[in-house]
Amino acid sequence: MTLHLTEAAAPAAAAPAMVDPFGRHITYLRVSVTDRCDFRCVYCMPDRMQFLPKAELLTLEELDRLCAGFIAKGVRKIRLTGGEPLMRRNLLLLVRALSRHLDAGTLDEVTLTSNGSRMAEFAASLKDAGVRRVNISLDTRDADKFRAVTRRGDLAAVLAGIRAAKAVGLHVKINMVALKAINESEIEDMLLWCHAEGMDLTLIETMPLGAIEGGRYESYLPLSDVRARLSARFTLDAIPDSTGGPARYVRLRETGGRLGFITPMSRSFCEGCNRLRVTATGKLYLCLGQEDAADLRAPLRADASNARLSEAIDAALARKPRGHDFVIDKADETRIVRPMSVTGG
Repeated sequence: MTLHLTEAAAPAAAAPAMVDPFGRHITYLRVSVTDRCDFRCVYCMPDRMQFLPKAELLTLEELDRLCAGFIAKGVRKIRLTGGEPLMRRNLLLLVRALSRHLDAGTLDEVTLTSNGSRMAEFAASLKDAGVRRVNISLDTRDADKFRAVTRRGDLAAVLAGIRAAKAVGLHVKINMVALKAINESEIEDMLLWCHAEGMDLTLIETMPLGAIEGGRYESYLPLSDVRARLSARFTLDAIPDSTGGPARYVRLRETGGRLGFITPMSRSFCEGCNRLRVTATGKLYLCLGQEDAADLRAPLRADASNARLSEAIDAALARKPRGHDFVIDKADETRIVRPMSVTGG
């Protein structure tokens, strides 16, 4: 299969700034290439998840045009997500197509977030296609607990994927969702392991996205509590580092490694939001914690010049809200019914 690039998808020579109603510059696009995943993590989706019909997904050519449209408007970083993005057939064709923007200097980075289950197969090809960093989700290194949290994941395959990514020179960051009474006792060990392996660790608070079996209140672990606990053992020096996303970073004097905190619940990061999210069907979500969305598939298909796509992006950006409305309480009311796997992290 060959990805046919159109003239409209060529890299832009210069890009104006995208600025939302609150003066925030939008430079980061997260693109879900599929809502499908080979795991069923208990905090993310129900065991019997109903995925979108494949016929509704944008083609790789359309995803390429869509990304080019955002790059022309000032996006400097693209993260490919899912679901599990490596389940999308011929994904490497899209990555290679996007790399032309890296070569042209109109894009700084193409990155990927993965559960790691297929990383051993694709790591070398991703590196060859222009990817330099990957985030791999890993909530526990206990094989039995890993199987329980993911419902069907194979820890050995994920660890092999991490080793493969490192072996080809990809920078690996581990994402760990902190879960009360599930993996909170493992956080220090995970941190020490990551730093010993030369990897960053980012801790993430669970978010009330999508219906799951059971609730989230009992497993919600505020990272303010975790940080206080870690501070009793380690020296955490705040640093200004940023990878383009919402994580706030510290460096541990004892290990020299970096630790990130993503705190949508206990300490909102909305004031510095620089992100938009597009689903695999072409829906543009202006905020992960809001339901407002714009359809980009129709204008993308209506006009090969991308003019209508550009107009649709501008109209949507004018509606970007100040922040999210996430709430986790004992009522376990799910206010955002859209699963994380649909939006793409």
